[in-house]
Amino acid sequence: MGLTVKDVSKFSVMSKARVRAGKEVLDEHCVQWISAIEMPVENFVRKNEVVLSTGVGCEKDPSSLRQFVEDVIESEASALILALGRFIFDIPSDIIELAEENQFIIIEIPWEIRFSDIIEEVMQELNAIQQKEQKTSEKIQQELLKLILEDAELDQISSYIQNSVGCPVVITDQAGVLLDKKSIRPALVKKWESYVVNGVIPVRELAAPLTQDPMFHKFQTIEVEGEVLLQLPVLQVLDDPQGYLYALLPVPPHPSAQSFLTTYRVNILEHAVTTINLWLSRQNAIEKTKMRLRSDFVQELAKGEFISWDQAHSRAKLLGYNIQLPYVCIIGYPENFKKLFNKRKQDYQSFNHWLDSMIRYVEEETFYAAQSLKREVMITYQEEQIILFLESAGEQKPENASAFLDLVERRLNNLLPEVVISWGIGDYKENLKGFEHSYEHAKMALEIGRRKKGPGNRTMYENTRIDRVLLEIARNENMKEVVMSTIEPLIRYDSQRNMDLIETFSTYNRCNGNVSQTARILNLHRQSLLYRLRKIESLTGLALIDPDDLFLLELSIKIWKMAPYETKAAQFN
Repeated sequence: MGLTVKDVSKFSVMSKARVRAGKEVLDEHCVQWISAIEMPVENFVRKNEVVLSTGVGCEKDPSSLRQFVEDVIESEASALILALGRFIFDIPSDIIELAEENQFIIIEIPWEIRFSDIIEEVMQELNAIQQKEQKTSEKIQQELLKLILEDAELDQISSYIQNSVGCPVVITDQAGVLLDKKSIRPALVKKWESYVVNGVIPVRELAAPLTQDPMFHKFQTIEVEGEVLLQLPVLQVLDDPQGYLYALLPVPPHPSAQSFLTTYRVNILEHAVTTINLWLSRQNAIEKTKMRLRSDFVQELAKGEFISWDQAHSRAKLLGYNIQLPYVCIIGYPENFKKLFNKRKQDYQSFNHWLDSMIRYVEEETFYAAQSLKREVMITYQEEQIILFLESAGEQKPENASAFLDLVERRLNNLLPEVVISWGIGDYKENLKGFEHSYEHAKMALEIGRRKKGPGNRTMYENTRIDRVLLEIARNENMKEVVMSTIEPLIRYDSQRNMDLIETFSTYNRCNGNVSQTARILNLHRQSLLYRLRKIESLTGLALIDPDDLFLLELSIKIWKMAPYETKAAQFN
């Protein structure tokens, strides 16, 4: 804590002093300054200051002395030392009681003790402590820089900072994502992820400063779930935070942020921020390069851009990948990222900034799921799609893909419960071209699944044979003309009358022409259903009792449903 009132009371110059109130808290009140003050107090006394006074002006007015003491207590001074013998000869009992009630220290000294002697001793001790702290601070700064020069891991730097400031610290990137999990208790890691997702951390809007001292203006106080955090930005170019350092105040009970942030701790945290800035700059350059190279490699594999197996294998080896293993491609499409961002955009600088943190979380959960299943995984995020190659068992059926996605979605639902992702699963193909084929198949499975099932589903390529036939037919211009001439009257009628004749026919056909069963499923009166069926026949010119006409209409509707969305929108217009 540094110098305390108890330390001051033991000075030789204070040998004749007598503590009248606050004996129990002598070693709890720290001393940062000392001065001689008489009435009025106003704003001349600051926090943690020892006040020396003769009580001049109060000798004939006890109420003035009481008011003086009340003002000193309110200023949060460390103690009041009163010189007795000229203006005050005894401290009234009601003032002693007032001080005891407020756990405030009052010390009386004989008149002959000079204030200057007390001030001199206190200032000498404060200067000695300050010099000692300065030397310690410089040593800490040198040790932190030494850790950087030795390429120390972030958990080593974090542990050193924690030991120096005397409390746990957390280091994050600019989105609040933890950069060091090793030196943090597991329960906090889980809670921290929810803080970030819910926008609690980091705080971007500057609140009122803790004090008027500019040294404290960078600190933000955050209170969440019983934790009191002090946030300090790690700055780089143009004051743009590249990360954050959080100090977790000790519990219980919480000290106030002001009492915790001594000059010594502030200096250490400033040194820590500089060190973290250097580490982040170096690490970001390394990680960005590594991630870009890995991401580009996965994309090149998917697009079939490698000329030879040897070229791909040598690149993979440099990046820590083993492409000699069998892989199956899985593509994920986040359906509602922009919608989620609009709910929380006030907490983030931009959509891209928020998107980076979300993709980071998805990738982390993907790697975790792969590790749990003891499978290798390669991943990239390109063109709004998560493209990954998961190690498979090598058979044609990617049996482990579903178990993998089950684990990924279970973890994502705990962390990001509102995120909706559609998945397309390819199949295993041998040799270098197999990566491209598996990617194309996963892409097609994703496309079919989103059209047929809607968002948030997963589709395996092997289960899309009929849909692929329909898609292939839909791309034929001649067939498109046949399809549209067959069902265009139904589309136009449904758009105008909102009767949904297309769904009526599809249900009727699934029920093998059973009118009663169809009416029950559609919740229609039998006569209403018969009216709709006659309307379908009159609009299309087809007879529903003719097997060929029935087949043509069914095929046309299925092909139309598999057509691209923009084509369908144009047809409605």
